[in-house]
This record gives sequence, C-alpha cells and structure tokens, in this order.
Amino acid sequence: MVIPYYIFINIVAFAMYGADKYFAKNDMWRISEKALIGVAAIGGAFGAFFGMETFRHKTKHAKFKILVPVLMAVHLGVLVYLLG
Repeated sequence: MVIPYYIFINIVAFAMYGADKYFAKNDMWRISEKALIGVAAIGGAFGAFFGMETFRHKTKHAKFKILVPVLMAVHLGVLVYLLG
C-alpha cells in the first residue's frame, strides 16, 4: 500500500499547486501555504516540487525553496527504508 499512497498523494500535491496558481492568477480563493506545505510533508513532496516548477508557483518563497527539497529527501529515505 506504500507505493499507491505515494502516487496518489503526489498527484494531489501537483494538482494543488496548479490549482493555487490558477486561483492566484484569477483573483480567487487561495489554498493556504500551510496546506501546500502540509501535503508535501505527508508524502507529496515530489508532486509539490514538480508542481512548483511546472506552474512556476511559490518558487521565490524561501520556505518552499528549502522545505520542499528537504521533504523530498526525507520521503525518499522513508521509501528506501520501507521498500528495502
């Protein structure tokens, strides 16, 4: 169940970053930074990173530039541990 969870949560994270960029450009309700970081923290760090790069969203915010790659490393370690 580990791999399906990581696939799902990363798709969700990618979609959240894309949606928030769309909302920002169209002056709509926004997804909180806490939620965007939170989804990365619970396993969606790779989706968050690719969402940041694809949509050019939150790439200038220091906490995103630092936390998302750190969370990627953490979750890579978790995957290696669980699957190894």
